[in-house]
Amino acid sequence: MPFEKTWRWFGNKDTVSLKELKQIGVEGIVTSLHHLKPGEIWEIEEINKVIIELEKYNFKWSVVESLPVSEDIKLNSDKSKIHIENYKKSLINLSKCGIDTVCYNFMPVLDWARTDLQYKDEDGTETMLFDLTTFAAFDIFILQRPDAAKDYSLEIYLKAKERFEKMKESEKEKLAYNIIVYTQGFINSAVIDSKDYIDLFLKSLSEYKGIDKTVLRQHFSIFIKEVAPVAEKCGINLCIHPDDPAFPLLGLPRIVGTIEDFEWIFSQSESTANGFTLCTGSLASRKENDPVEFLKRFSDRIHFAHLRNIQFLNDTTFFESGHLNGSVDIYKVVRLLLKEQQRRKKKGLSGARIPMRVDHGKKMLDDFSRNANPGYPLIGRLKGLAEISGLMAGIERSMIDLE
Repeated sequence: MPFEKTWRWFGNKDTVSLKELKQIGVEGIVTSLHHLKPGEIWEIEEINKVIIELEKYNFKWSVVESLPVSEDIKLNSDKSKIHIENYKKSLINLSKCGIDTVCYNFMPVLDWARTDLQYKDEDGTETMLFDLTTFAAFDIFILQRPDAAKDYSLEIYLKAKERFEKMKESEKEKLAYNIIVYTQGFINSAVIDSKDYIDLFLKSLSEYKGIDKTVLRQHFSIFIKEVAPVAEKCGINLCIHPDDPAFPLLGLPRIVGTIEDFEWIFSQSESTANGFTLCTGSLASRKENDPVEFLKRFSDRIHFAHLRNIQFLNDTTFFESGHLNGSVDIYKVVRLLLKEQQRRKKKGLSGARIPMRVDHGKKMLDDFSRNANPGYPLIGRLKGLAEISGLMAGIERSMIDLE
């Protein structure tokens, strides 16, 4: 039984159309109600508008990515209770519309982070890169976050200072805009693109003053203990996405990056509805992590898979290297996921087939003539889908031959 092949689609503004996706063997769509702000209720009427659009091409809405958790919930602010109630109502409405998988994250302020969106690989493709020195240059000298220097080693600080001093003003502006607005806006409708975006970003960071990992965990515990029972009752699997990268940034705590983090998360609700998205690239961004170990330890909690690979250039720099080649043993990942599907099928568990999407992709060929969101080119992801599909078919056949 192969994975359910899914594709992230950003609505009718996406440069990849549903008509094109139909031609490449995609079975299900991963999308969101991108126009709604975090904390708002997802009404049935709005959900059905998307479902109707997808059904024109016989697609189903396989996974919601994402039903965003508002900053008020993460901060446990005065609006938190209202937003949690709205979240529960949204889950119920999604269930009524036949949707059973919801991906979300609990990263404060900043979702994913990259410092170069046009890194040239040796084969001529373009991909994305994260470099801690460049990020430190942004944090300390461009953003000028108070006490930012304390969060970096002296070596990184000195390298960051040197790099900043060599940057042109246009390069500084581009780096800040990419990190704060460009990579965030198309997945988070709360991002504001304005002239004072740096000041607004600093204000958002300041709201987390005094919130360390312990406190953020407490806020997550409040959230998951409220929503997991509702999700279980209405047949929805919640799958938290790992932090990306899987270590603290900007002085903010991050709570979804290590084996110990996941053990704690699952201890807050024993329901399998409290699951996670196996994102191999995000987990591998923390060098001591091995995504295979996460899969072995928590296989019964995996409700969604993001498959991609990264390659480290040094201890603090990695780039997205495609899907088969890199630091992650994708062969082992695919084999173990297929075995987990097989286990679920034999036990007669509902939802045995795991939705999988190839996450991100290298820009290549016709991608250079298209405008696509960072990390989401057509041809690069299509190549990854073909590679994973071939690998999956070979492993499945070998498993059958061994029986």
